Amino acid sequence: MRMSSAFLTDRYELTMLAASLRDGTSSRPSVFELFSRRLSGGRRFGVVAGTGRLLTLLREFHFGEGELRYLRDHDVVDADALRYLENYRFTGTIRGYREGELYFPGSPILTVEGSFADAVVLETLALSVLNHDSAVATAASRMSIAAGERPLAEMGSRRAGERSAVAAARAAYIAGFVATSNLEAGRQWGIPTMGTAAHSWTLLHDSEEDAFRAQVDSLGTDTTLLVDTYDIRAGVDLAIRVAGTELGGVRLDSGDLPIVAGEVRTQLDELGATNTKITVTSDLDEYAIAALAASPVDSYGVGTSVVTGSGYPTAGMVYKLVARQDSAGGWVAVAKASTDKASKGGRKAAFRTLDDGVAIAETIAVSDGFEKVDTAAEHPDARGLQVVLVDNGEIDSSHEGVAGTASAREHHLRVREQLPVRALALSKSDPAIPTRFVDVV
Repeated sequence: MRMSSAFLTDRYELTMLAASLRDGTSSRPSVFELFSRRLSGGRRFGVVAGTGRLLTLLREFHFGEGELRYLRDHDVVDADALRYLENYRFTGTIRGYREGELYFPGSPILTVEGSFADAVVLETLALSVLNHDSAVATAASRMSIAAGERPLAEMGSRRAGERSAVAAARAAYIAGFVATSNLEAGRQWGIPTMGTAAHSWTLLHDSEEDAFRAQVDSLGTDTTLLVDTYDIRAGVDLAIRVAGTELGGVRLDSGDLPIVAGEVRTQLDELGATNTKITVTSDLDEYAIAALAASPVDSYGVGTSVVTGSGYPTAGMVYKLVARQDSAGGWVAVAKASTDKASKGGRKAAFRTLDDGVAIAETIAVSDGFEKVDTAAEHPDARGLQVVLVDNGEIDSSHEGVAGTASAREHHLRVREQLPVRALALSKSDPAIPTRFVDVV
C-alpha cells in the first residue's frame, strides 16, 4: 500500500489553509500558476518534466489517520482545519503544458484552478516535482542535441538520492536518453535498462583475462568489456583475443577521451574488430559530449551531470496566486510586485507562434477576468500549448505510468524540431524565442 503524498509539503501551506477557514476566504475561487521567471544558467530553452509523476502523487494526496494525528499532536492546525483535511481531495481543474514540452520565461507551465483551500496546499508538491524533473530534462535535452544520432544512457543513480535517481532517469529518458542503469526506473516507467560490469569485476579476478573470459561466458560476445582498469591498449588487445572480432563493444572510463577514442578505434580496426563499438563514460556533460562529436565514439554513458541538472539542479519555478474572486464575487487579477520577483496577474492561455514550422515567439494571452480566455481560433499561426490534466478533480490517466512517459518522450522529440537553430547552441544566451504577453479584451 502506497503512503499518502500529503506530507510532501511545507507547514505554511496548512497554516494558510487553517487561517482561511477561520476568516472565510478558504472557498474563494482562485487561480494559481506555476512558471519560471528566467531560464537557469543562461540556457536557451527549458523542458517540462514531472507532470505524469505529479498527477500520480495527486491521486495519493489525502490525509489519513496517521497524518491527522501528527498534525493534531504537534499543534500544526486547529480542529476546524483537521476536519477539513480529513475529507480533502483535490476537486479543482489543472491545465498545463504537456510533459516534454518546451518552456520559456513566463510560460504558464501549470494553472491550478479551485478554491483557495483546494489549490494552496499543492504548492510544494508541484514545485518539488517539476523543479527537479525539469532541471534534469533540460540538461538531458542539451546533451541529446550535442550527441546527435549517438545514443545516450543515464547512469547517475549513485550521485542522487535513491528516489530522485528514479525520477531523474525518467526525466532524462523523456528528453532523449535511450536507456538507464536504474532497474526501478525500468520497472516503474518502462525505460530500457543497460549495464554489464564495473572495475570491481576486473579487480575481483586474478587477472584481467580471467575477468573478461568470465563476463563473455556469462553475457556472450555481444557484451561490452571495460578495458581501462589497467592499460587501455593491452586491455583492448586482450578483449579481442578473448571475445573475438565480433565483440559487441568496449567501454572507456578514463583518459583524454577524444585522443583515447581515436587510438582505440584504430587499434580495433587493425585487429579486425571493425564492428566493435566504443562507449565512453567518465564525468561527461553536454560540453564534453560536444567535444567528442568528431571522435569515433558510438555511444555515451552520463552520470553525475545529468542527474544534477548539469550544474543547475533546480529549474527555479515558482507557484503564485494570479487571480481570485473578491468578496463581491467579481474576478480580480493579482500579482506580486517585489523587486526582481514580480509576477503577472491574470488567467493565461499560451501559444507557440510558428513561422514555416519554426518557433518565433511564446505568446501568452492574459485575461483580467475569468470568462474570456483566448483559444486557438484567436491564434491561427500558433500551436496551443495547454491541455487539461485534471478536470473537476478527475485526473487524465493518459499522462501517467509507462504510456504517459513514452508519450512525453515522443512529444519532446517532436516539438524540439521546432526550435530555431540558435536554440541548439550550448553557450549562455538569452532565451531562443521571446515571450510576449497580449491582453485579452
